[in-house]
Amino acid sequence: MCVCKFNCINYSGEKNRVSKAVVLLSGGLDSATTLAIAKNEGYECYALSVNYHQRHIAELEAAKKIAVLFQVQDHKTVEMDLSWMLTSALTNPDLKVPTELTSHIPITYVPARNTLMLTLALGWAEVIGAHDIFIGVNAVDYSGYPDCRPEYIEQFQKMANLATKSAVEGQNIQLHTPLIHLSKEAIILKGMKLGVDYSLTVSCYQADKDGHACGVCDSCRLRQNGFKAAGVNDPTSYQ
Repeated sequence: MCVCKFNCINYSGEKNRVSKAVVLLSGGLDSATTLAIAKNEGYECYALSVNYHQRHIAELEAAKKIAVLFQVQDHKTVEMDLSWMLTSALTNPDLKVPTELTSHIPITYVPARNTLMLTLALGWAEVIGAHDIFIGVNAVDYSGYPDCRPEYIEQFQKMANLATKSAVEGQNIQLHTPLIHLSKEAIILKGMKLGVDYSLTVSCYQADKDGHACGVCDSCRLRQNGFKAAGVNDPTSYQ
């Protein structure tokens, strides 16, 4: 599949037409970098954010700013209320966000979140005639969520091309996970080369309404370590 910036041939055989891609954009560091990569590869980007009534709702405001920065073709924020999923600290405000490392899948795991978000992206891709979906999952510096692993992506890829009209008609949809094998350090360095303004991003699991980070949750810890390893200033605004 051609990912050059010019003279692309899309799946319908039309020349000189830029390929469309749906990019899942949470507003965090990883998704912002993923959007930058998709743009750099020459895709016409359609950004999709999801309001699942997450504790760190400020990330959605960050997503709006990032979408503007990279001049996406369209940016949609879809409502998907998961507040009834009471087992996750990201959807149940009565549960405390952990600040200590754990050897188990942490309580910040939201059941089926990536599956639900990828399904929404898959649907929008069919609507707009896109054959590429980008998601910023990572299996190196991450919290151990099962839906960030390569084997999960591989299986969703198979399902996507069984479940869609476009695939049945011979136009497969391709999932792109450009960060999946990168360290946080490598992600940050790559994003900086592509013009990502990380001061706009919100990664904290319990950021306040203005996007100020707690500095002690797992996501903050991974982010801090990434900037330190990269040897660059951490632009995060902390509480």
